[in-house]
Amino acid sequence: MRPAIITAAATTLVSMIVIVIAAISISGGSDSGQQAVPLPFAGPTSTRPPATPNITPTPATSPTPTTLSPFRYQPLWPFASEKAAAAWQHRYRVGGHEPWHLDAEQTALSFTTGYLGFTEINKVVSRSIRGDDARITVGYQNTDGSISVAAVLHLVRIGGGLDAPWEVVGTNDTMLTLDRPKYGATVASPLTVSGRITGVDDSIRIDVRQLSSAVPIGTYCCVTAGGDRKPWSVRVGFRGATDQIALTIVASTGGHVQGVERFAVTGIRPGTG
Repeated sequence: MRPAIITAAATTLVSMIVIVIAAISISGGSDSGQQAVPLPFAGPTSTRPPATPNITPTPATSPTPTTLSPFRYQPLWPFASEKAAAAWQHRYRVGGHEPWHLDAEQTALSFTTGYLGFTEINKVVSRSIRGDDARITVGYQNTDGSISVAAVLHLVRIGGGLDAPWEVVGTNDTMLTLDRPKYGATVASPLTVSGRITGVDDSIRIDVRQLSSAVPIGTYCCVTAGGDRKPWSVRVGFRGATDQIALTIVASTGGHVQGVERFAVTGIRPGTG
């Protein structure tokens, strides 16, 4: 009986190990690339109207400015800075201008279909909102009615008050990652963009975007890649960048079901590198 007991215990232990490994795999820990994280640098503080207790538009006033801590992430879209976000807050408080900035899901979809131009990626697959931090998963509907995930967007509220708008600051990468350049790095043109991809016969396009331009200021199309977390790398140049406004590096791939099926973004700053 004793050998049977030992065998049963060993089987149970192996089963528990398999469950733990599976849980780690599902979490995406082994496939994840870099994420949007608070940046170590601290820029100058900015002044803006003090927090309002509600998000209902109110008559124009002239509140006394207050000094708040700087935004700790790299702002990508829709505001280039805290000052721009505060300007929208004033317009909203006065006349209810563009209330969609208060909706994390709508902001994520507007970023995807509008700013990036990925019009086929028009579904919110899931959302996770905790206080001032949100993860919005966007995707598209297949011909059989199923929904596929294209990216998980990371959004953070920028500014102060209950009417602080949502700002896209990056993506949580899994099957397609952007590992270089590092998030928040200062770069010059041309730069190396690299990461990893899991897929078959993929073609990766790189766009360099900035809020100062309605079209990409740099593009590389395309690098062929595929396999299981296989590395990819390209050199891409850009022209016409505006100082002090972040660059958004966009990696996208598709062509199996529709033009763009997956994408990842990261934020950097133009400079001398």
